[in-house]
Amino acid sequence: MSRLVDQIAPDWHEALVRVRPDLDELLAGLEAFVDGEISSGRGVLPARDHLLRAFAQPLAQVRVLLIGQDPYPTPGHAVGLSFSTAPDVRPLPRSLVNVFTEREADLGVPPSVHGDLSAWADQGVLLLNRVLSVGPGEAGSHRRRGWESLTDAAVDVLARRHAVGEGPCVALLWGRDAQAVAPRLGAVPRVESAHPSPLSARRGFFGSRPFSQVNALLAEQGADPVHW
Repeated sequence: MSRLVDQIAPDWHEALVRVRPDLDELLAGLEAFVDGEISSGRGVLPARDHLLRAFAQPLAQVRVLLIGQDPYPTPGHAVGLSFSTAPDVRPLPRSLVNVFTEREADLGVPPSVHGDLSAWADQGVLLLNRVLSVGPGEAGSHRRRGWESLTDAAVDVLARRHAVGEGPCVALLWGRDAQAVAPRLGAVPRVESAHPSPLSARRGFFGSRPFSQVNALLAEQGADPVHW
């Protein structure tokens, strides 16, 4: 069983330590919480080895920050990347269906038959939930357990990196949980709208054209577009 720190790319670890010198202590506390949930039989989603999957992609490749809330609470759905599912999940979560609907309206890309967004991550889209674990069937159950401190640190890293011109960055903030990090972003350009959940998609997500907006902001920074 790997330590959580072993799931983090080396350049991410180095940068996170600069903004959180107590990073290893923070991770140890999170690890103790996760292992306690597992040993008690309550369980944790996604699988333990995927909890920090968002940080496996090197920091140097990140150019878009897409923040989610917490992992899908349905067993088999969460994979450690915000909004993404395992390729064989059917039916797709309704929030993700709405994301694909808006992508088609924005860019003309037909809805995907699967919910695996790893192709986005491979292009430098950091698919980061605010909270990185959840109890099975219990949405929001692992809030205020320490994950927010880690994800805040990740946002701080990206803001500092952008401020010194070390790479392009655009933040894509859907809903209030994601927009709560806006003050930490500094001068990082951002695209904000309602969340794509069924409860709010028609209150500002549909018609927001987030994908073309992000690509336009990347172009302004001299970066290639994301192939959404």
